[in-house]
Amino acid sequence: MAPSLTKENSGIAEIKPPLISLQGPEFVANGHLVLSDVPPNVVATPSAATAYGCFVGFDADEAKSRHVVSIGKLKGIRFMSIFRFKVWWTTHWVGDNGRDLENETQMVILEKSDSGRPYVLLLPIVEGQFRSSLQPGEDDSVDLCVESGSTKVAGENFRSSLYIHTGDDPYRLVKEAMRVVRAHLGTFKLLEEKTPPGIVDRFGWCTWDAFYLKVHPQGVWEGVKGLVDGGCPPGLVLIDDGWQSISHDDDDPTTDQEGMNRTAAGEQMPCRLIKFKENYKFRDYVSPKSSDPTGPGKGKGKGKGMGAFVRDLKDEFRTVDYVYVWHALCGYWGGLRPKYPGLPESNVIAPKLSPGLKLTMEDLAVDKIVNNGIGLVPPEKADELYEGLHSHLESVGIDGVKVDVIHLLEMVCEEYGGRVELAKAYYKALTASVKKHFKGNGVIASMEHCNDFMLLGTEAISLGRVGDDFWCTDPSGDPNGTFWLQGCHMVHCAYNSLWMGNFIHPDWDMFQSTHPCAVFHAASRAISGGPIYVSDSVGKHNFELLKTLVLPDGSILRCQYYALPTRDCLFQDPLHDGTTMLKIWNLNKFTGVLGAFNCQGGGWCREARRNKCASQYSHAVTAMASPKDIEWRNGNANSPISIEGVQLFAMYMFKAKKLVLSKPSQKTGISLDPFDFELMTVSPVTVLAGKSVQFSPIGLVNMLNSGGAIESLTFDGEENSVRVAVKGTGEMRVFSSEKPRSCRINGKDVAFAYDECMVIIQVPWPNSSNPSLIDYLF
Repeated sequence: MAPSLTKENSGIAEIKPPLISLQGPEFVANGHLVLSDVPPNVVATPSAATAYGCFVGFDADEAKSRHVVSIGKLKGIRFMSIFRFKVWWTTHWVGDNGRDLENETQMVILEKSDSGRPYVLLLPIVEGQFRSSLQPGEDDSVDLCVESGSTKVAGENFRSSLYIHTGDDPYRLVKEAMRVVRAHLGTFKLLEEKTPPGIVDRFGWCTWDAFYLKVHPQGVWEGVKGLVDGGCPPGLVLIDDGWQSISHDDDDPTTDQEGMNRTAAGEQMPCRLIKFKENYKFRDYVSPKSSDPTGPGKGKGKGKGMGAFVRDLKDEFRTVDYVYVWHALCGYWGGLRPKYPGLPESNVIAPKLSPGLKLTMEDLAVDKIVNNGIGLVPPEKADELYEGLHSHLESVGIDGVKVDVIHLLEMVCEEYGGRVELAKAYYKALTASVKKHFKGNGVIASMEHCNDFMLLGTEAISLGRVGDDFWCTDPSGDPNGTFWLQGCHMVHCAYNSLWMGNFIHPDWDMFQSTHPCAVFHAASRAISGGPIYVSDSVGKHNFELLKTLVLPDGSILRCQYYALPTRDCLFQDPLHDGTTMLKIWNLNKFTGVLGAFNCQGGGWCREARRNKCASQYSHAVTAMASPKDIEWRNGNANSPISIEGVQLFAMYMFKAKKLVLSKPSQKTGISLDPFDFELMTVSPVTVLAGKSVQFSPIGLVNMLNSGGAIESLTFDGEENSVRVAVKGTGEMRVFSSEKPRSCRINGKDVAFAYDECMVIIQVPWPNSSNPSLIDYLF
């Protein structure tokens, strides 16, 4: 049921005369033209919740399952957008006219003008049994594509297939619009209403790039042990694809292979699930602690099988709080094998790509799925699929699941009421199972980048991938892809978060600590605000790098919000314009953080319909950084950082190890070579009343997210002292205009250095997860 919106609880501005309206053949925002030549069949209905928005629909001449209609022409207005470049994944795209749009666009923001035109958000949504997207039309038209996905579901009159919202702040614009749509649809919950799973605060290790499909218990054990022995103990172990019992249609399922003879790249994708229990590799695990694996505990996870393995793993490695496993939305890549004992009913359905999806990038997974079909459980029995799978996983000690291959229901919905109805049934069943077996939030959503999932599948799911996979190398064979694909990954994650971050907490995916661009990735993960996990091969780790991310207890210094592009990057192209540096901002409890990344060198190519190298743009770029790049008012509402009256900021550069004092609007130049980065901790300066000492904390400068170490900050004007609670170990720095007379850690005097207006203290690990209390006395 949709929540009621009132002035007090909506989080949306008070209702005033409409600021966005359809006036004759023009959409006008605050008196300024936005879209011209709007056809007469287009209908706009003001939002009942706010004057800043309206819903848009149209009347068609006949009922059809797919309509493409113009909602007006866009000419000469800069826009940023999010579109599906693959079936599963979206990314950022910019332009100035309707013809510059891409197909399968999920969101468009029009830039505000100096003359008073506000930011304008165009957000295609779902209406009834239909789902919408935007695409380019003729003569700069913006076309609205409304489709059910089934020839048996047709319609001709629509009133709310698109929502338009206006505002003066691009970040609040999207948030406020999502609140309106949340109330309008009542089919999802916003991230601000949910709690992400505990894995977001723990360092993790995923088995995928380490083993691919050849994952096995001994390998997992050795992988965890290696990280523990190296001083970076994981709190999360994610067992990726390769643990399930599967078979190809050509295989005899009575053999003992269970699909594990299909381990070449993509070879597993035509396979189907044949049982809910783990395959023989994990089923045959025998606990060394069990003296009699054939005794009373047999089959109950006591001495043998996945349950014994998970128990032994957690018993031996005490930091491992969470063990997750991978599965596809439909059970496996190819769904379920029909008529197999112990599984719910299923039928192999031939997938069909919509016209929009046919224009996305060629993808091995899509090709395999289309060629071999999906063993689909009927929607009325989807609960049996998830109950069978998740109840077993819970019984063997699994704490959560990574649900992958999510966005394929639209390809197989012809006989099931269309894409919206099929999605509702599956997401309802998945949500109920997650609530029953995994504490309501034990899920990582993946391959889910489409508005069907965001608007229909996020009632409980609160964590999801916001970028394409981390690719060690280019699967298309371009040797330069080892580098330019890493820039693509960061741009996907940063810009997608502006949209997806309203539904799910952004997960920037794993990476490998020994990759040539590992430090580049680590810097982005450190300030992403999401989980940090690697997919290192067993025994192949860069511990020096990992220790800038991970504390000795397996926890991380996570930001309070999720990283987003700065305002001056929103409408630019940081991949192939040769000049724009990607800058992202986030907030810690007492500091802001600004990340600068040179991602230039490759990305989406409209002509080739795929990502391509663009080496002509891969060179050094320069940008300006300022405390104003941090959106101090647009972060976590529960822990805002007040900068009212602050006249000075201390900006500490991680790589340059340099402190810059900056006025709020002052700018500092940064120059970066290709695939290089800089992280800046931005800390408001406070004047200690009794001594007029200027002071601001920086944090542990041996950690990539230095400011994330600061847990509390207390000024005592009468005692002329400052107390800082610090989580972690290493080199603690603060800016101070005067040298303190003494410093203490947990009440004991300690040695300190004072260099270039920074107080430097070495903080030992307290042998617990409790913070160290540092007192600076003046």
